[in-house]
Amino acid sequence: MTTIEIEKVKGVPPAKKRPWRAVLVGTAAVLLALFLAVHRLLPNWHGVGSILDTIAPVFGLAIPVLVVLALLARSWRALLVVALPAVIWAAMFGRALLPPPGGPVELRVASQNLYADNPDPATTVAALTVGNPDLVALQEATGATLESLAESETRQYPYSARRSTVALLSRYPIATVTDVDTGLDWVRALRATVRAPQGEIAVYVVHLGSARVNDTATRDRTVDMLAQAVRGDSAKRVVVLGDFNTAATDRAIAPLTDQLADAQAEAGWGFGFTWPSSLPFMRPDQVLYRGLTATQAGVQRTPGTDHRAVTAGFAF
Repeated sequence: MTTIEIEKVKGVPPAKKRPWRAVLVGTAAVLLALFLAVHRLLPNWHGVGSILDTIAPVFGLAIPVLVVLALLARSWRALLVVALPAVIWAAMFGRALLPPPGGPVELRVASQNLYADNPDPATTVAALTVGNPDLVALQEATGATLESLAESETRQYPYSARRSTVALLSRYPIATVTDVDTGLDWVRALRATVRAPQGEIAVYVVHLGSARVNDTATRDRTVDMLAQAVRGDSAKRVVVLGDFNTAATDRAIAPLTDQLADAQAEAGWGFGFTWPSSLPFMRPDQVLYRGLTATQAGVQRTPGTDHRAVTAGFAF
């Protein structure tokens, strides 16, 4: 008597196979692998390419879900198919999960979008400076913001520069400050020469143009113009801080990352997402550099703003 016949005699229905579950999991895994492999080849039509580039790392969250579903389907074939997007994702973004190299820190920097509707920006700055950065870059700042800083911050940062809504607080003397034209109708970027004990540094504080679905032209133009300014800068050491309104994975930032290194990628752990501050899933805030060695990078949550701050440490 066969097993099925025995089950019928005992009144127990035979277990039903549901291969469609494994097929669905495998299909989803193939589609995910295809998206990860070719999303950067898709045209940036109405800014869709930039959006896909920006959110691509987040799609890695789908991989453990697919693993669980493959196990529930009891399908080793589906599990093997899920390995395909896992390998592609690891090749593209896995470096961010490796332990950072570390090293000595001789210069600490921080950058924060204060948020235009921040009811108490001075408190945000106070929280930001707890880690004692040597340079603090601020976006969406006003003259009133700098004037409202507590005496302790003023003593800690006796030197400052501001252009429109971007500002730099410095522990070290600032030799020169110039506007940086990024193609906007008003100045929203500055370049300062900071005289650190180890040598001069050209520090850019920028707030690039906004990007919207169907409209990334302004943002892209500001990236290109900033890249031109940095390319023509003869300074040995350059640090560019600010809100770029573009992620490091976005193809639009290539004119900058082709000539500058990314502190988070070189010395941080994870993707360093900063926006929105409550549950960030993208990183429009950047620390880019050349002529230094990044030894530390991270993200800091501060009160009153919709962005988390980005921090980095450098060796000369």
